[in-house]
Amino acid sequence: MKITINYDNVSENDLLIADWGFSCSIENNGRKILFDTGGNGRILLENLNNLNIDPRDYDDIFISHPDFDHIGGLSNILNLNQRAVIHNPVSFRGIKYANEVKYYNEPTQIYENIFTTGELGKREQSLAIRTDKGLVIIIGCGHPGIANIIRSLEEFGRIADSLTSFGKVYAIVGGLHGFSEFNVLENIEKVCPTHCTKYIDKIRQLYPGKFIKGGVGTVIEF
Repeated sequence: MKITINYDNVSENDLLIADWGFSCSIENNGRKILFDTGGNGRILLENLNNLNIDPRDYDDIFISHPDFDHIGGLSNILNLNQRAVIHNPVSFRGIKYANEVKYYNEPTQIYENIFTTGELGKREQSLAIRTDKGLVIIIGCGHPGIANIIRSLEEFGRIADSLTSFGKVYAIVGGLHGFSEFNVLENIEKVCPTHCTKYIDKIRQLYPGKFIKGGVGTVIEF
Protein backbone atom coordinates (compact mmCIF):
# COMPACT_ATOMS: atom_id res chain seq x y z
CA MET A 1 0.00 0.00 0.00
CA LYS A 2 1.31 3.43 -0.97
CA ILE A 3 0.02 6.88 0.00
CA THR A 4 1.26 10.06 -1.71
CA ILE A 5 0.16 13.41 -0.29
CA ASN A 6 -0.92 15.62 -3.21
CA TYR A 7 -2.22 18.62 -1.30
CA ASP A 8 -1.38 19.94 2.15
CA ASN A 9 -0.65 23.14 4.04
CA VAL A 10 3.12 22.68 3.82
CA SER A 11 5.66 21.62 1.23
CA GLU A 12 9.44 21.32 1.30
CA ASN A 13 9.73 20.89 -2.46
CA ASP A 14 9.82 24.03 -4.61
CA LEU A 15 7.96 22.21 -7.40
CA LEU A 16 5.05 21.29 -5.12
CA ILE A 17 2.64 24.01 -4.01
CA ALA A 18 1.43 24.22 -0.41
CA ASP A 19 -2.12 25.43 0.12
CA TRP A 20 -4.88 25.08 2.72
CA GLY A 21 -6.57 21.73 2.11
CA PHE A 22 -5.89 18.04 1.81
CA SER A 23 -5.68 15.35 -0.83
CA CYS A 24 -3.75 12.14 -1.22
CA SER A 25 -3.36 9.35 -3.77
CA ILE A 26 -3.65 5.75 -2.59
CA GLU A 27 -2.42 2.68 -4.44
CA ASN A 28 -3.56 -0.65 -3.05
CA ASN A 29 -3.67 -4.02 -4.78
CA GLY A 30 -3.93 -2.48 -8.22
CA ARG A 31 -6.57 0.13 -7.34
CA LYS A 32 -5.78 3.83 -7.56
CA ILE A 33 -7.84 6.02 -5.26
CA LEU A 34 -7.94 9.80 -4.94
CA PHE A 35 -8.86 10.80 -1.39
CA ASP A 36 -10.27 14.36 -1.36
CA THR A 37 -9.22 17.02 -3.86
CA GLY A 38 -7.80 19.96 -1.90
CA GLY A 39 -9.03 23.52 -2.12
CA ASN A 40 -7.89 24.63 -5.59
CA GLY A 41 -8.07 22.55 -8.74
CA ARG A 42 -5.24 24.31 -10.54
CA ILE A 43 -2.88 23.66 -7.64
CA LEU A 44 -3.99 20.04 -7.34
CA LEU A 45 -3.40 19.33 -11.03
CA GLU A 46 -0.02 21.06 -10.97
CA ASN A 47 1.06 19.04 -7.94
CA LEU A 48 -0.17 15.80 -9.53
CA ASN A 49 1.75 16.61 -12.69
CA ASN A 50 4.96 17.23 -10.74
CA LEU A 51 4.40 14.01 -8.80
CA ASN A 52 4.00 12.13 -12.10
CA ILE A 53 0.43 11.12 -11.23
CA ASP A 54 -2.10 11.08 -14.07
CA PRO A 55 -5.60 11.98 -12.80
CA ARG A 56 -7.10 9.90 -15.60
CA ASP A 57 -5.71 6.77 -13.94
CA TYR A 58 -7.82 6.97 -10.78
CA ASP A 59 -10.30 4.13 -10.37
CA ASP A 60 -12.07 5.77 -7.42
CA ILE A 61 -12.53 9.21 -5.86
CA PHE A 62 -13.32 9.21 -2.15
CA ILE A 63 -14.69 12.42 -0.62
CA SER A 64 -14.49 12.71 3.17
CA HIS A 65 -16.77 15.76 3.45
CA PRO A 66 -17.80 18.67 1.22
CA ASP A 67 -15.88 21.55 2.83
CA PHE A 68 -14.21 23.72 0.19
CA ASP A 69 -10.69 22.65 1.15
CA HIS A 70 -11.54 19.01 0.38
CA ILE A 71 -13.62 19.33 -2.80
CA GLY A 72 -12.12 22.41 -4.44
CA GLY A 73 -10.39 20.37 -7.13
CA LEU A 74 -13.19 17.87 -7.76
CA SER A 75 -14.52 19.46 -10.96
CA ASN A 76 -11.00 19.71 -12.38
CA ILE A 77 -10.48 16.00 -11.80
CA LEU A 78 -13.89 15.03 -13.19
CA ASN A 79 -13.28 17.08 -16.32
CA LEU A 80 -10.46 14.62 -17.02
CA ASN A 81 -11.81 11.42 -15.52
CA GLN A 82 -15.44 10.36 -15.82
CA ARG A 83 -14.80 6.64 -15.32
CA ALA A 84 -13.78 6.80 -11.65
CA VAL A 85 -16.41 5.78 -9.12
CA ILE A 86 -17.13 8.58 -6.63
CA HIS A 87 -17.70 7.61 -3.00
CA ASN A 88 -19.54 10.35 -1.09
CA PRO A 89 -20.90 10.83 2.41
CA VAL A 90 -24.67 10.62 2.16
CA SER A 91 -25.25 14.36 2.58
CA PHE A 92 -23.01 15.41 -0.33
CA ARG A 93 -25.22 15.58 -3.43
CA GLY A 94 -25.29 17.47 -6.69
CA ILE A 95 -22.49 15.95 -8.79
CA LYS A 96 -23.59 16.28 -12.43
CA TYR A 97 -20.88 14.34 -14.23
CA ALA A 98 -21.26 10.93 -15.87
CA ASN A 99 -19.35 9.16 -13.10
CA GLU A 100 -21.10 6.57 -10.98
CA VAL A 101 -21.70 8.05 -7.51
CA LYS A 102 -22.23 5.99 -4.36
CA TYR A 103 -23.38 7.37 -1.00
CA TYR A 104 -22.64 6.03 2.48
CA ASN A 105 -24.39 6.66 5.78
CA GLU A 106 -22.96 3.69 7.69
CA PRO A 107 -19.81 1.56 7.75
CA THR A 108 -19.54 -0.35 4.48
CA GLN A 109 -17.09 -2.61 2.70
CA ILE A 110 -16.41 -0.87 -0.63
CA TYR A 111 -14.06 -3.47 -2.08
CA GLU A 112 -12.09 -6.35 -0.66
CA ASN A 113 -10.07 -4.93 2.28
CA ILE A 114 -11.30 -1.37 1.60
CA PHE A 115 -13.93 0.20 3.88
CA THR A 116 -15.68 3.45 4.71
CA THR A 117 -17.02 4.51 8.07
CA GLY A 118 -19.95 6.11 6.24
CA GLU A 119 -20.99 9.58 7.28
CA LEU A 120 -20.46 10.01 11.02
CA GLY A 121 -22.01 12.83 13.02
CA LYS A 122 -23.84 14.04 9.90
CA ARG A 123 -20.51 15.42 8.76
CA GLU A 124 -17.69 13.22 7.51
CA GLN A 125 -16.60 9.75 6.42
CA SER A 126 -13.16 8.18 6.66
CA LEU A 127 -11.50 5.52 4.53
CA ALA A 128 -9.88 2.38 5.96
CA ILE A 129 -7.70 -0.19 4.23
CA ARG A 130 -6.79 -3.52 5.75
CA THR A 131 -3.13 -4.43 5.24
CA ASP A 132 -0.89 -7.22 6.50
CA LYS A 133 0.23 -4.88 9.29
CA GLY A 134 -3.28 -3.87 10.33
CA LEU A 135 -5.85 -1.24 9.47
CA VAL A 136 -4.68 2.04 7.88
CA ILE A 137 -7.23 4.85 8.34
CA ILE A 138 -7.18 7.93 6.10
CA ILE A 139 -9.03 10.93 7.56
CA GLY A 140 -10.02 14.27 6.03
CA CYS A 141 -10.43 16.46 9.12
CA GLY A 142 -11.56 14.15 11.93
CA HIS A 143 -14.70 16.17 12.77
CA PRO A 144 -16.52 13.14 14.28
CA GLY A 145 -13.59 12.48 16.66
CA ILE A 146 -10.75 10.03 16.13
CA ALA A 147 -11.95 7.67 18.85
CA ASN A 148 -15.41 7.58 17.27
CA ILE A 149 -13.94 6.86 13.84
CA ILE A 150 -11.92 3.95 15.20
CA ARG A 151 -14.85 2.65 17.26
CA SER A 152 -17.22 2.64 14.30
CA LEU A 153 -14.80 0.52 12.28
CA GLU A 154 -14.12 -1.86 15.15
CA GLU A 155 -17.85 -2.38 15.72
CA PHE A 156 -18.44 -2.95 12.02
CA GLY A 157 -15.58 -5.47 11.90
CA ARG A 158 -17.17 -7.46 14.71
CA ILE A 159 -20.64 -7.67 13.20
CA ALA A 160 -20.00 -7.89 9.44
CA ASP A 161 -20.79 -11.39 8.19
CA SER A 162 -17.85 -11.47 5.81
CA LEU A 163 -15.26 -10.38 8.36
CA THR A 164 -13.89 -12.07 11.43
CA SER A 165 -11.71 -9.15 12.43
CA PHE A 166 -10.01 -6.10 11.01
CA GLY A 167 -7.03 -6.64 13.23
CA LYS A 168 -5.57 -3.68 15.07
CA VAL A 169 -5.38 -0.12 13.77
CA TYR A 170 -1.83 0.18 12.47
CA ALA A 171 -1.72 3.75 11.14
CA ILE A 172 -3.65 7.01 10.83
CA VAL A 173 -2.98 9.52 8.05
CA GLY A 174 -4.69 12.86 7.50
CA GLY A 175 -6.19 15.91 9.15
CA LEU A 176 -7.01 15.58 12.85
CA HIS A 177 -8.32 19.11 13.55
CA GLY A 178 -8.32 19.87 17.31
CA PHE A 179 -7.67 16.25 18.32
CA SER A 180 -6.10 16.15 21.80
CA GLU A 181 -7.00 12.68 23.08
CA PHE A 182 -3.40 11.71 22.62
CA ASN A 183 -3.76 8.45 24.55
CA VAL A 184 -5.80 7.13 21.59
CA LEU A 185 -2.50 6.91 19.69
CA GLU A 186 -0.74 4.75 22.28
CA ASN A 187 -1.54 1.45 20.55
CA ILE A 188 -1.21 2.75 17.00
CA GLU A 189 2.14 2.18 15.29
CA LYS A 190 2.27 5.13 12.87
CA VAL A 191 0.59 8.54 12.64
CA CYS A 192 0.94 11.19 9.94
CA PRO A 193 -1.01 14.31 11.04
CA THR A 194 -1.60 16.75 8.20
CA HIS A 195 -3.58 19.79 7.05
CA CYS A 196 -5.82 21.10 9.87
CA THR A 197 -4.20 19.21 12.77
CA LYS A 198 -3.78 21.74 15.58
CA TYR A 199 -1.34 19.77 17.74
CA ILE A 200 1.15 18.36 15.22
CA ASP A 201 4.13 19.39 17.36
CA LYS A 202 2.57 17.83 20.46
CA ILE A 203 1.98 14.53 18.66
CA ARG A 204 5.58 14.55 17.45
CA GLN A 205 6.87 15.23 20.97
CA LEU A 206 4.74 12.52 22.57
CA TYR A 207 5.27 9.86 19.92
CA PRO A 208 8.51 10.50 18.01
CA GLY A 209 8.80 6.86 17.01
CA LYS A 210 5.31 6.81 15.51
CA PHE A 211 5.38 10.24 13.87
CA ILE A 212 5.53 10.64 10.08
CA LYS A 213 5.96 14.17 8.79
CA GLY A 214 3.30 15.22 6.29
CA GLY A 215 3.42 17.81 3.54
CA VAL A 216 2.92 17.79 -0.23
CA GLY A 217 5.07 15.07 -1.75
CA THR A 218 5.32 12.87 1.32
CA VAL A 219 5.19 9.21 0.30
CA ILE A 220 4.22 6.58 2.86
CA GLU A 221 4.40 2.85 2.18
CA PHE A 222 2.93 0.21 4.48
